[in-house]
Order: sequence, then structure tokens, then C-alpha cells
Amino acid sequence: MSSYQLDVGLGERSYPIFIEDGIMEQIGADLAKRDIASRYAVISDDHVAKLYGSTLMASLEQAGVQAELVTFPRGEASKNLQVFAELSSRLAQMGLDRKSGLIALGGGVTGDLTGFLASSYMRGIPFVQIPTTLLAQVDSSVGGKTGVDIPEGKNLVGAFYQPKAVYIDTAVLTTLPLEEFLGGIAEVIKYGVIRDFEFYCFMERNLDAILELNPPVIQEMVHTCCRIKAEVVAEDERESDLRRILNFGHTIGHAVEAASDFSIIHGHAVAIGMVAALRLAVASGLCKKKEAGRVATLIHTFGLPTEIPEALDRERIKAYLKTDKKTIGGSVFYVLPTTIGKVIITNEITEEQIDAVLKR
Repeated sequence: MSSYQLDVGLGERSYPIFIEDGIMEQIGADLAKRDIASRYAVISDDHVAKLYGSTLMASLEQAGVQAELVTFPRGEASKNLQVFAELSSRLAQMGLDRKSGLIALGGGVTGDLTGFLASSYMRGIPFVQIPTTLLAQVDSSVGGKTGVDIPEGKNLVGAFYQPKAVYIDTAVLTTLPLEEFLGGIAEVIKYGVIRDFEFYCFMERNLDAILELNPPVIQEMVHTCCRIKAEVVAEDERESDLRRILNFGHTIGHAVEAASDFSIIHGHAVAIGMVAALRLAVASGLCKKKEAGRVATLIHTFGLPTEIPEALDRERIKAYLKTDKKTIGGSVFYVLPTTIGKVIITNEITEEQIDAVLKR
């Protein structure tokens, strides 16, 4: 079915990831064979629904898969308990039962919201991911993290709940705004820094081809990211140990994102957070300045932000750091590189070091 296929190995809960340019039109036929649910609600934001809703619904209808499209307002502001409740009511009004399933068609917000909805509705029904942003394709659609934001922080309410399949159509990236594509690139760079030096070098060598959306290069890039994440999730599904390395750049990144009232998109906040983590690693004597500078240069060369905007309240950022869901026993943990391809997880970062990075 696809140019690339891999599995997330979780025993009975293992699932396939399909990656191909133009796979959207084949999803209906594949879902019909898998017999995951008797009927589906396709959950999508109002923007993505206009772009790809008709294509997906036509594919499902042609394959005899019963489905109905349900939309919600686009944006991070919709990833909350109110929209979650509204969608739950909509599913009940449609008469969905325990044999029904959900399909998440969209970016990270849609995937997180739909996954949490699937984990909770009727105490758990199956769902499928169809990510339409680069960030969702390489990161949030794989691994089973679902959830919503509350005023106190990002993703503080949610569940670990794995999808039944992930369908990644790299052709949809041609309609993605450059800002959002680059936000996904931040997550891509993350994978090279935390676990795969050769992949990091691939990113350096293919920078122009990636920005030009060269199909073979993009497919290989997405496949490698999914492979790395699948390996990490298979070893540590619930983030008790190894999986925490996937949070490189996210601790400070999430705080920056929240302090900006989400005016800074997630991927850009992660890019800022990665550079901040690199500076912490150098200040702590964990990483050589040259190594850190090499990564910061790649982030900058891709056109991603590297500095925390001066207008953001530093005390507010620090407050969000303390309520981050990765905080344990009052200690904030940071993922810091020792070299490109290897990181450590530490809570031995002083407030003075944090202040120095935030005030830079």
C-alpha cells in the first residue's frame, strides 16, 4: 500500500504506520479491510475539513465505510475541555456506540483532541490518525499521547491511548503554510539531536531539498522520524524513562508557548526551547560549545526562531516551568545534549542558570 511502512511494537496494541505521497485516496479501502469499527466520526478542524474532508469522505464512501464528518474551530484555542465536551455530545447525538470509531484528520490539535475523545467516549473506542501537518506526521500522531490544555498549562489533562493505524500522506504538505512546515522541522531536528547523528547529518545535507519539498527526501525524513519515535515508544510507552528524551526543547518551549498565550506556534516554541537547552548544556559543562553552536546554526538556517521574544514575561515563563507535566516532586527535568545524537535527563539545573538563559 505504501512506499514506507513500519510498526509500533506494543504487543496486542501494535499498529502500522503507512507513509506515501498521495495515500489519502487509498485510506477507505484499507480501513474496510481492517474492520476496526462499524462506523466512524471523522474529526477535523474547519480549515482542514475544507482542504481534505471531501477527498477522505469520498474514499470512505467508495469503500463502503460508514462515516460522518464533524468539525470544530481551527487552532490551539480549541484544544480545551469545553470543545472536548461539545464533541462528546455530538458523538452521542449521532448515536455512536462502543463498536464505533473516530478518525483524526488534521494536525496536532486535532490528533490530541480526537485521541483523548476516543480514550474517554464509552470508556474507550478505537481511533485512527491521519496527520496533515509535518509536526503531526513526525511526532504527535505516533505514540499515543492525547490530551487538552487547561489555563494552568499545556496538555495537563489527557491519556496514553494508542491509535489503530496511522496514515501519513506527504503530499498534503504542499498546502501547509511555511510557518507551520518549519514548526514541524523543529521536531525533525530534535530526533537527530537526541538519538541519530547520521540523520542529523542528513538534515544538514538535504536542507534545500527539504525546503523544496522533494518527495523522496520528505518521505525518507518522515519515515526516519517515525522509526525513531516508534522505537522509543515501544521501549517506554508511558514516559517513565527513555521516552522522556523526546521532550528535548519542550520544557522551556512549552513555557514560552503558554506565556505567549499560544501566539507562538508549538514548533517555533520548541525551536526556541532547543536552543535554550543547548545553552544550559554548555553552561553545565555537558556539551561543547562548538557542538551546541552547530545545532543552533541548523535551526537558524532553516528559518526558525532561536531567541525568546523580549516582550514575554520571564517570571511567567518560570511559573509555567514549575507546572510543566514533566515536573516530578517539584523538580523540573531538562533533556540536555552531551553531543549530537546523545542526551541526558537531569534536574540538576540551578535557578541562576535558568535566569541566565531566559534573560539572554
